[in-house]
Amino acid sequence: MATILDTANKARSKKRPRQAAMPDGPVSLIGLTREELGDALRAAGVAEKQIRMRVGQLWNALYHHGHQDFANVTTLSKDLRTSFAEHFTLTRPEIVTEQISTDGTRKWLIRLPSTDPRAPAPEVEAVYIPEETRGTLCISSQVGCTLNCTFCHTGTQKLVRNLTAGEIVAQVLIARDALEEWPTPQEGRKITNVVLMGMGEPLYNFDNVKQAMDIVSDGEGLSISKRRITLSTSGIVPEIERVGNEMGVMLAISLHAVNNPTRDELVPINKKYSLNELLKACREFPGVSNARRITFEYVMLKGVNDSLTDAKELVRLLKGIPAKINLIPFNAWPGAPYECSDWEQIEKFAEIVNKAGYASPIRTPRGRDIMAACGQLKSASEKIKASQISA
Repeated sequence: MATILDTANKARSKKRPRQAAMPDGPVSLIGLTREELGDALRAAGVAEKQIRMRVGQLWNALYHHGHQDFANVTTLSKDLRTSFAEHFTLTRPEIVTEQISTDGTRKWLIRLPSTDPRAPAPEVEAVYIPEETRGTLCISSQVGCTLNCTFCHTGTQKLVRNLTAGEIVAQVLIARDALEEWPTPQEGRKITNVVLMGMGEPLYNFDNVKQAMDIVSDGEGLSISKRRITLSTSGIVPEIERVGNEMGVMLAISLHAVNNPTRDELVPINKKYSLNELLKACREFPGVSNARRITFEYVMLKGVNDSLTDAKELVRLLKGIPAKINLIPFNAWPGAPYECSDWEQIEKFAEIVNKAGYASPIRTPRGRDIMAACGQLKSASEKIKASQISA
């Protein structure tokens, strides 16, 4: 058994940053690439000539049918189901709470394995937002965040650790379970879009996010097109080109200000990567076009970034970038230092941006009553010292 665990853990970390040590016991197959699945099966004694077939069967069981128990994987013999159950697991992380908003938004608090016996198990949140023409699942990439954006509730929670690829994918599986969306439907899906806009900065966990999104978009499993997956970043400039070249998903920029002094306050990473550097990376983003526009997110803060002069400057800054601008009414949280802009002011701001030729929808706040709206996510995880953070 030690050999199986060692091999599977080695497969998980191959070509990726070091992850926290895996717990003893059966190894989760969620989040492994096909190659890693094959390595794990070899370690379990599966004959080489059967590896490709068994990998396909497990992939189908995990991501098309959503099985959580080997007993239900009837494409495998009973003996093989018993053997695999001894070595591996298909189960999801624990759901601590599920909340449903009056507007139908659903939020899950998910408990992950603890990597430090001195600290409580970390937790993350995922949110499902149903709309008439689509259903969007907002998922997390880290427990906590390092960026300390002053308008964001998540930013008040220190980074605990990166999520593994399996923990990122598991959020999609948990939502599919709750929505009873198995097997993967071809039409009439409840989850049509995935956005990496939950807890954490995805580009500080690039490799695990990439692997997870490759799995989520795989046509033989969850099958969510990369054109329907959007990664939101606060502006980690050196990684932006890699999103286009290596991930192929849609890009969103958490912008929120039109000058460096204001953005330095709202989004402190701007002190490292200025607006000029960020917008240059956007202009050079691989594949950017009218068909693949970059979304710029702009939270509306009363008296801070919502003047009509700000609106005109926003238009000037984005000139030449195929873009969509999401205006986000600020969602309050306990102790927040800001107020939401008046609705009349938001509409005047939007009018200027619209007249310049940019689509600038005002995002309807969803899930406010369960603290599930944009910028409100925060788990109950305990903070740990920076020296204990897993890379």
